[in-house]
Amino acid sequence: MSRFKKRFQGLYWRQLQVTAGMVMLTLVLLGASFFSLSYNYARDLKSQELEGKAQMVSQIAASYLEGQEQNRRQEDLLQLATFAATVSDVDFLICDLDGSVHLSTDVDMEGLVVQMPQNIVDEILAEKHASQWSTLNGLYESRRLVVGVPAYAPSGSVVGLAFAVSTSASLFSMWHGFAGLFFMTAFVVLMISILAASITAMRQVQPIREMVQATRRYAEGDFDVRMKDCDRGDEMGELAASFNNMAETLQQTERQRREFIANISHELKTPMTTIAGYTDGILDGTIPPENEKQYLQIISQESRRLSRLVRRMLDVSQLQAIDPLKGGNHFDLCESMRRVLISMEKKINDRDLDVDADIPEEPILVLGDNDMITQVLYNLLENTTKFARRGSTLYLGVTTIDGKARVTVRNLGDTIPAEELPLLFERFHKSDKSRSEDKDGVGLGLYIVKTILEQHKEKINVTSENGVTTFSFSLTTE
Repeated sequence: MSRFKKRFQGLYWRQLQVTAGMVMLTLVLLGASFFSLSYNYARDLKSQELEGKAQMVSQIAASYLEGQEQNRRQEDLLQLATFAATVSDVDFLICDLDGSVHLSTDVDMEGLVVQMPQNIVDEILAEKHASQWSTLNGLYESRRLVVGVPAYAPSGSVVGLAFAVSTSASLFSMWHGFAGLFFMTAFVVLMISILAASITAMRQVQPIREMVQATRRYAEGDFDVRMKDCDRGDEMGELAASFNNMAETLQQTERQRREFIANISHELKTPMTTIAGYTDGILDGTIPPENEKQYLQIISQESRRLSRLVRRMLDVSQLQAIDPLKGGNHFDLCESMRRVLISMEKKINDRDLDVDADIPEEPILVLGDNDMITQVLYNLLENTTKFARRGSTLYLGVTTIDGKARVTVRNLGDTIPAEELPLLFERFHKSDKSRSEDKDGVGLGLYIVKTILEQHKEKINVTSENGVTTFSFSLTTE
């Protein structure tokens, strides 16, 4: 029962009910206005018709009411009035000035003494016209439209009253026809409106239902579901397209998360396995005492590498939460480059490398965070130093072009395959697939470079041809 109730409380049914309610309310208001106007129109039209017939009868009855040749006039007048009443479905009454009925075309009044209501008589004498709904003091079972006019003698004096009484059927026949037509039209309009509202509501609700089902699939870890109504051209189509973009982002994030977990598991597993294995070997005596120092040194190196890995991961997490452009600070890029060169002097000398430094003496002020860009320069220079051919020359330079300071770091070594260039900036990626040559690295240096530059709204480019590998990036000058 609750499920059935919940179903009829959905957006589709609510919209359908609102639309149907608004259409019905509109039809009711229009109907009330229409009935009121059509009823008044029919009543006025019938009243005018009865007034014309009553005046015609009053002219014929004037001589009779004056008392001239009364017997012969009464017979002739009754014949004429009866004929008129028959063809027009109207009863005629002829009265004196006191309201007493002298002649009537209604056969039910034969032999009866009929007195017209005094208020109608007074209104005719005062206003020369009267139109009321009345039962004529109970003469009729239901109210009828009664129209009365005075009868004038040739001298111009009022000698009596003439009444035309309409049957209810004759008055309401036209109005009932209008009402029937209105109800039929209103029913057709209501059905068409409900059908159109149903189709429109279903078209609007269906994508929402698909999104609900898709979100449930996403909650279960399935990000392959996509919306189908992306080309509708309306707000719902834009929502569906945005929903698909969100799904693509979630799928990519999930894929990166899994790759990250797999990579970090591998990176953590290697030193931890080494540390655990050599430690157990020393404790259980598998490793001879004279070799313990050698293996303890390996354990120490692996522990430091593990520490560097964790520290670099924390650095990446912190970097992603910083907005270096928020403060609008500037610093001297040339000074930062010189400091990095000095700090890398020992590593450069250990590999017998020369340095071609193209750094201007004049300061170049750039927008960004000094420490973060210094980290970028250090990581790039450390990477190029590590993989440069012994005895070769490193290049570090900066130029200004179109409001940008462009930094270039270049070395001479092995050519990096073109398909591997986009992977250099991925987390835990190492050019040496065996991961044996670069034992000190953790595969996060270039990823940190890319992250920092993205925080500065910049990108890094890399090329490698004929053994020359070049990294370059730009920063906005003041």
